[in-house]
Amino acid sequence: MLRREFIHSWGARARAASVLAVLTRTVTAVTVMVLASSMMASAAGNTTTTGRTPSAAPAAASSSWLSVGAGGQHTCGIRTDRTLWCWGWNSNGALGVGDTLDRNVPTQVGTARTWASITGGSYSTDHACGLRTDHSLWCWGGNGSGQLGLGDTRDRPVPARVGTATWERVTAGDNHTCGIRTDHTLWCWGRNIYGQLGVKDQFDRSVPVQVGVGASWATVTAGLWQTCAIRTGQLWCWGGNFAGQLGLGDTHRRLAPVRVDKTATWASVDAGGFFTCGTRTDRTLWCWGDNQAGQIGVGPPTPPFHVLLPTVVRAAAAWASVDGGGFFTCGIRTNATLWCWGDNQAGQLGAGDILDRSVPTQVGTTSDWSRISGGHPHVCGIRVDASLWCWGSNQFGQLGLGDNTDRGVPTKVTG
Repeated sequence: MLRREFIHSWGARARAASVLAVLTRTVTAVTVMVLASSMMASAAGNTTTTGRTPSAAPAAASSSWLSVGAGGQHTCGIRTDRTLWCWGWNSNGALGVGDTLDRNVPTQVGTARTWASITGGSYSTDHACGLRTDHSLWCWGGNGSGQLGLGDTRDRPVPARVGTATWERVTAGDNHTCGIRTDHTLWCWGRNIYGQLGVKDQFDRSVPVQVGVGASWATVTAGLWQTCAIRTGQLWCWGGNFAGQLGLGDTHRRLAPVRVDKTATWASVDAGGFFTCGTRTDRTLWCWGDNQAGQIGVGPPTPPFHVLLPTVVRAAAAWASVDGGGFFTCGIRTNATLWCWGDNQAGQLGAGDILDRSVPTQVGTTSDWSRISGGHPHVCGIRVDASLWCWGSNQFGQLGLGDNTDRGVPTKVTG
């Protein structure tokens, strides 16, 4: 089945064993006890550290957050003073701090105060990218497939500028990256074995390559092996499709963009593991692809567990945004309430337990959420007061709470 047996695709490094520990469906009594106790803990949580994770206190800085991007096992965020901070798993330098040591508290990346946006990507396991206020693009971390766009396959433990072009958006997939330039052209680079770069072949690229010839792209999202983007309200997807994550009614890969549902007008799109979700201009939410854990949000999954076409999620609800994690989904409604559903084996649905949900379930009772980002088995979100909250798996310190204990409910990041 898809959500458990694809770990080999993350690479042959030692991380496979560690990730398997996070993904395993078997939850021991000890795990349940630890999770239960963490739910009752204060926002600061347990402050113990592992031997491989530096325990240095975070530098004094603004504790208000502008944006957050949850990667596969790491997290990065931009504070309101426009400094960049990362924490969690640091394979190949994914935290951008000049080494490969994990961090369980937010750690500043360089000294620049000009960061504008950051991308995590639910399957961006070992690289990250961000934009600065001058629209320059910077990437760092693992580069085995050229996903940093620097013309080679050498890892970078600190941010490196990608060319001299100016950019509006960037998104990181597993081993590929895509971005929209300020002239609204779309470019992709990195791994291309499934055609996820959209350039009509399956050869990797180590520098940005333009997708098509159009110049009207508004947003783009890179999933595990698929990519989707919107231009003038039209949704286009391409790449891997064996779970129907392209929303085209079949499971055939596409090597170039193909329009999804030619009758709809789309406002946003976000690609998860083997599934994709998007909102339309009427604020309805639609999902498609793999549904083994109920991440499509349309009720209990049934064989063959694939939803091949966009399917509406709770038609009566109005949605402001959606973010697909590894095998779960979270979304914010127009009333600023937060809802999650799908796989919950690490408590990433924020419901205080480890039971999967196949329909949207509200996280807490507050109506003050402004941003949400799902990693592989963890989530981070920002409230309207600019406070940052994280929950779910914390094996590598990706929650930024000073320890490596999972959380089953949103916990404030105070570092």
